[in-house]
Amino acid sequence: MTTPRLDITGHALANASRARMLCAMMDGRAWTNKELAADAGVTPQTASAHLRHLEEAGLITQRRSGRCLYHRIAGPDVAAMLEHVARLTPLDHLVRAQRVRAAGLAPLRRCYNHLAGAVAVALCDALITRGALRRVDGGLIAQPSRFWADLGLAMPEAISLRPSFARPCLDWSERRDHIGGALGQAILEHALAEDWIQPAGPRRGLRLTGHGRDTLATVIGCDPDGLSHA
Repeated sequence: MTTPRLDITGHALANASRARMLCAMMDGRAWTNKELAADAGVTPQTASAHLRHLEEAGLITQRRSGRCLYHRIAGPDVAAMLEHVARLTPLDHLVRAQRVRAAGLAPLRRCYNHLAGAVAVALCDALITRGALRRVDGGLIAQPSRFWADLGLAMPEAISLRPSFARPCLDWSERRDHIGGALGQAILEHALAEDWIQPAGPRRGLRLTGHGRDTLATVIGCDPDGLSHA
């Protein structure tokens, strides 16, 4: 029996600069060496060494376009793992200060390719309450419902009933599920296309537009801006 090399992943994560780079890439975009170096507060040379370490651990991939080399999270499985690790971060007195600084991300942000934060958790809860989503064996199954029309999403039955279509993703700030998988990605892409949300800040934070606030309030039954978070 082959023993998983958890030590390789753990060693890759056990550095504050590499952790900051991974958090930056959790917005789903590809970043250059210089961008990640500036975000992590290190030199480009140091960033290059860290990025090689992350690539060797299988956490990121690289792609060259023209003269630039771009780096991004290796895929949804890696993104889900990082989100779960963030949730497990101990809440000691030192980390609490960091969570206060990160509070701007808690209401609404990108979790790789889907929405996260208090608003995303409320949306997941509302769709389950209204029968548009159903929990089955720890997963989520999309069900026919008028609420998909309220969101402006077409839900072909053959697609929506696939177990992998909607996946629960445990939110690090709320400690409850938001919607991942193909459905989560579809909701994020639709929200961006319909101008419900816009980027907010240099990281993966998002903000609701007036149109987005009104649309989501219809589905979740309250003002999204009034939601509390951990």
